[in-house]
Amino acid sequence: MIPFAIGGLQLNLSGRHSNLDHICDRIEMMLYLYPWVQMVVVSELATFGGWTGHAQPLPSEAEERYRTLAQRHQIWLLPGSFFEQADGSVYNTAPVIDPQGNVIARYRKMFPFLPYESGVEPGAEFCVFDVPGVGRFGVSICYDMWFPETSRTLVSMGAEVLLHPTLTASIDRDVELAIARATAATNQCFVIDINGVGDGGIGRSIIVSPMGDVLYEAGHSEEMLPLEIDIARVRRSREVGLKGLGQPLKSFRDRKVEFTVYDRTPESTAYLETLGPLAKMARGSRAGLRGHTSAPGADTPAPPGSGDVPAGTPPLAEGVDTPDTSVAAPDTPPMPPPPNHPSEVHP
Repeated sequence: MIPFAIGGLQLNLSGRHSNLDHICDRIEMMLYLYPWVQMVVVSELATFGGWTGHAQPLPSEAEERYRTLAQRHQIWLLPGSFFEQADGSVYNTAPVIDPQGNVIARYRKMFPFLPYESGVEPGAEFCVFDVPGVGRFGVSICYDMWFPETSRTLVSMGAEVLLHPTLTASIDRDVELAIARATAATNQCFVIDINGVGDGGIGRSIIVSPMGDVLYEAGHSEEMLPLEIDIARVRRSREVGLKGLGQPLKSFRDRKVEFTVYDRTPESTAYLETLGPLAKMARGSRAGLRGHTSAPGADTPAPPGSGDVPAGTPPLAEGVDTPDTSVAAPDTPPMPPPPNHPSEVHP
């Protein structure tokens, strides 16, 4: 057995004002109540919310307070993420702080939730780190997990636990819970997925084992999630298979196929290029409205995916392209800017 105690903090957070004092207070309280906790994980954008107007360079005063807390309590600390201002760009960045108060890594979210997380640049470097005598941990943020390549890369780098701060206040949280379970099972690792409440999300933080079973799922209110996991379960699962059955990491290692979709050649991405721009939805639908220039009964086929136009629908003017609303947005739009601040303008 290789025990390691992780405490998730699902906190009631403001999207407009600083949450720094509240987060620090809750970290102190968790370690007072559960002094055996060795690592604390907080949700995405917890400190200042989801407005890029709060972006600031790192290191910062807030990060320094978290460093002091980690050193005082001798814990590993992932205090969620910040909007980081660097080199004229904004990134969604999660620091990793060790028990000596050192920032050993800063992970930049690879998949900002576009088109909603506009103005945020993607990171390009994966983040894994070792806890001596315990194991290897990997970091991803929220929408990253919708792209299984990110998790597969982290475990291929040796990650046995995926730490996943998230900010989801939308109706697709149940889908994310399924993704978290699938990620744990297909990568034979623990998944620690911590959401906020209030402006910080709708809760339902989840901790999943390498077998894909839920060790704990939080409700919709503020909660502490202290839980001891056994890293040996990861190694045993990877040795003998999930419940003695599939061994997906070994199968991935021994594959005969190369995935040409990742080559980004015109041939491999031809279909993807037909999907249209990555843009916010608006009212209305393109279905059945474009390409229907023939008289009723004509043999001209409708374009793929088009539907019938309701009776009495006026034709679109030439060149008008009404956005498609057939797909639900998969994450949480950022909070609007606080009062008395100018709205952001992105090119």
